[in-house]
Amino acid sequence: MIDSDPFSTSLDTPATPGRSSPRWPYVLVAVFLALGLLVLVFWPVKLPYFAMAPGPTEEVADLVSFGEGVAVYETTGDLYLLTVTLREVNPFEWFEARYLDEKVDLLERQVIRPPGVSDEQVRRTNLQAMNESIDTAIFVALNRLGYEVGFIGEGVEVLQVVAGTPADGALEVGDRFTVIAGEMVSTFEEAGELIRTHAIGETITLEGTRAGEPLEVSITLVEHTELPGAPMVGVVFDTVNLQMDIPIDVDVDSRNIGGPSAGMMYAIALLDLLSEEDLTGGHRIAGTGTIRFDETVGAIGGVRQKIFAARAIGAEIVFVPVDNYDAALTAAGNAIVIVPVATLQEALDYLRALEPVGAVAAGG
Repeated sequence: MIDSDPFSTSLDTPATPGRSSPRWPYVLVAVFLALGLLVLVFWPVKLPYFAMAPGPTEEVADLVSFGEGVAVYETTGDLYLLTVTLREVNPFEWFEARYLDEKVDLLERQVIRPPGVSDEQVRRTNLQAMNESIDTAIFVALNRLGYEVGFIGEGVEVLQVVAGTPADGALEVGDRFTVIAGEMVSTFEEAGELIRTHAIGETITLEGTRAGEPLEVSITLVEHTELPGAPMVGVVFDTVNLQMDIPIDVDVDSRNIGGPSAGMMYAIALLDLLSEEDLTGGHRIAGTGTIRFDETVGAIGGVRQKIFAARAIGAEIVFVPVDNYDAALTAAGNAIVIVPVATLQEALDYLRALEPVGAVAAGG
């Protein structure tokens, strides 16, 4: 009895090796296509966050120029201002900033650009802040060097009208004046000093414009709400087109960098360039911090990123505002010295105590 056909082939017989094609190349291609599709779909998507990263550094001396006749002294070291960059992020950039790059911090969009504020408005505000910090730095430095620095303007403008005073109803916000009580005025300080030479109850005339049209108003002075015994018109004035009046020709190029955080470094650089004293001693020094007219140094944003930027250029020392000191230490590493300062004088004292580069070798 024959149990099987010797010429038949069983369906269970294993396939001959090498006949079937491997599947992994197709799987790999599918994965790449899927990833490409994800990138294509989500790359343009912007999340409500900005990534703050280290920005370019600028040697301050390269940004300052002087007119003819100004004595400028050579500096032996380097003074750098530090910046950050900001960009809106997509999901991939968010992941990188959040988990992979210690030099980048994420900020909510509303912190950088509040609702209802355009990118252009933010840009203009930041550039204005930089210009004001430059003016303040110039004032502080020249004042320290003994120059007579003043302010000039194109008259005064009404910012606020005090309710219940004779000015209420007679003057409006936006009114501009160049003559008060027959005297020319260019700044709100001049206006205030002039008004205080008159008596409470006296009537004075203000001459100027309202919406571009000529305006002349007579106001009876009343007692000042905050200075007993002193007269006031009953408005808050501001100076129109306030500018510094300085005795030398100095110009600072902001390089379209926004924000006020370079003020302290501008002041130090101007003092270094305009005096025989060598403040750097051959060292490479960076710094950040606002500067006020009273020479106090104010806190800034992005201090961690600025420390990383300072490390990248090989800075030895970085000045930071006192309030930013702890955050700065988190990015400092071991190769850089972080110096907290509350005033310009503290920064100058530190520089003057530094041993000049090469002094020890020369002495040996």
